[in-house]
Amino acid sequence: MTPKTINVAVGSTNPVKIKAVTSAFSRVWPEVKLAVTGVTIPSGVAAQPLSDVVALRGAKIRANKAINSGLYTYGVGIEGGLQSINQRWFACGWVAVVNRQGQVGLGSSARIIVPPKMMTSILKGQELGTVVDHFFETHNAKQTDGHFGFMTNQAITRTSGYIDGVIMALARFLHPDLF
Repeated sequence: MTPKTINVAVGSTNPVKIKAVTSAFSRVWPEVKLAVTGVTIPSGVAAQPLSDVVALRGAKIRANKAINSGLYTYGVGIEGGLQSINQRWFACGWVAVVNRQGQVGLGSSARIIVPPKMMTSILKGQELGTVVDHFFETHNAKQTDGHFGFMTNQAITRTSGYIDGVIMALARFLHPDLF
C-alpha cells in the first residue's frame, strides 16, 4: 500500500537531480502528495567516478545519508560516473533508493559514449561537467542539460536520463513480492 504522502530526501541540492526525482516519483505514484527535499550530502567517492562500482557506491551513500537526515519515506542518491567498456568510455547515472525498512532499489540511466577528446581531459583529473563546459562553450552543464543533453542536442537531457534511472530503481518498491 502506498502512503498518501511521500516525503523524499535527495542526497544533493543539484536542481537537475531534484527535478528528476520529483518527476519520476510523480509518474510512478501520480495519486500521492509528494514532498521532495534536496539535502547536501557528500558522495564519499571521487568527484569523477571512473567505474560503475564507484558510482553505485556513491549513489548508495547519498541515499542512506539522505533518508537518515530527517523524517523521510525514501532517500535517493544519484551519482554520475564513467565506465570503460572495450576501450571506450561511457557516461551513466546510477540511482539508489532506500526506504525506512532499509530496502534498496537500484537503477541507472542509459549510457552515452564520452568522446576520446573529452576523456583525455577527464583522465588528467577534470570532471565530465567541466569538460562539457569547455567543449560546448557553456557554463555549469551539470546543473542543466549535462553531457547527455549536449551530445544529443537535447533529445535526451541529464534530467530525462535520471528520471528513467529513478523509475528503474523504484521498480523494487512497485513489486516487493519479487524481492
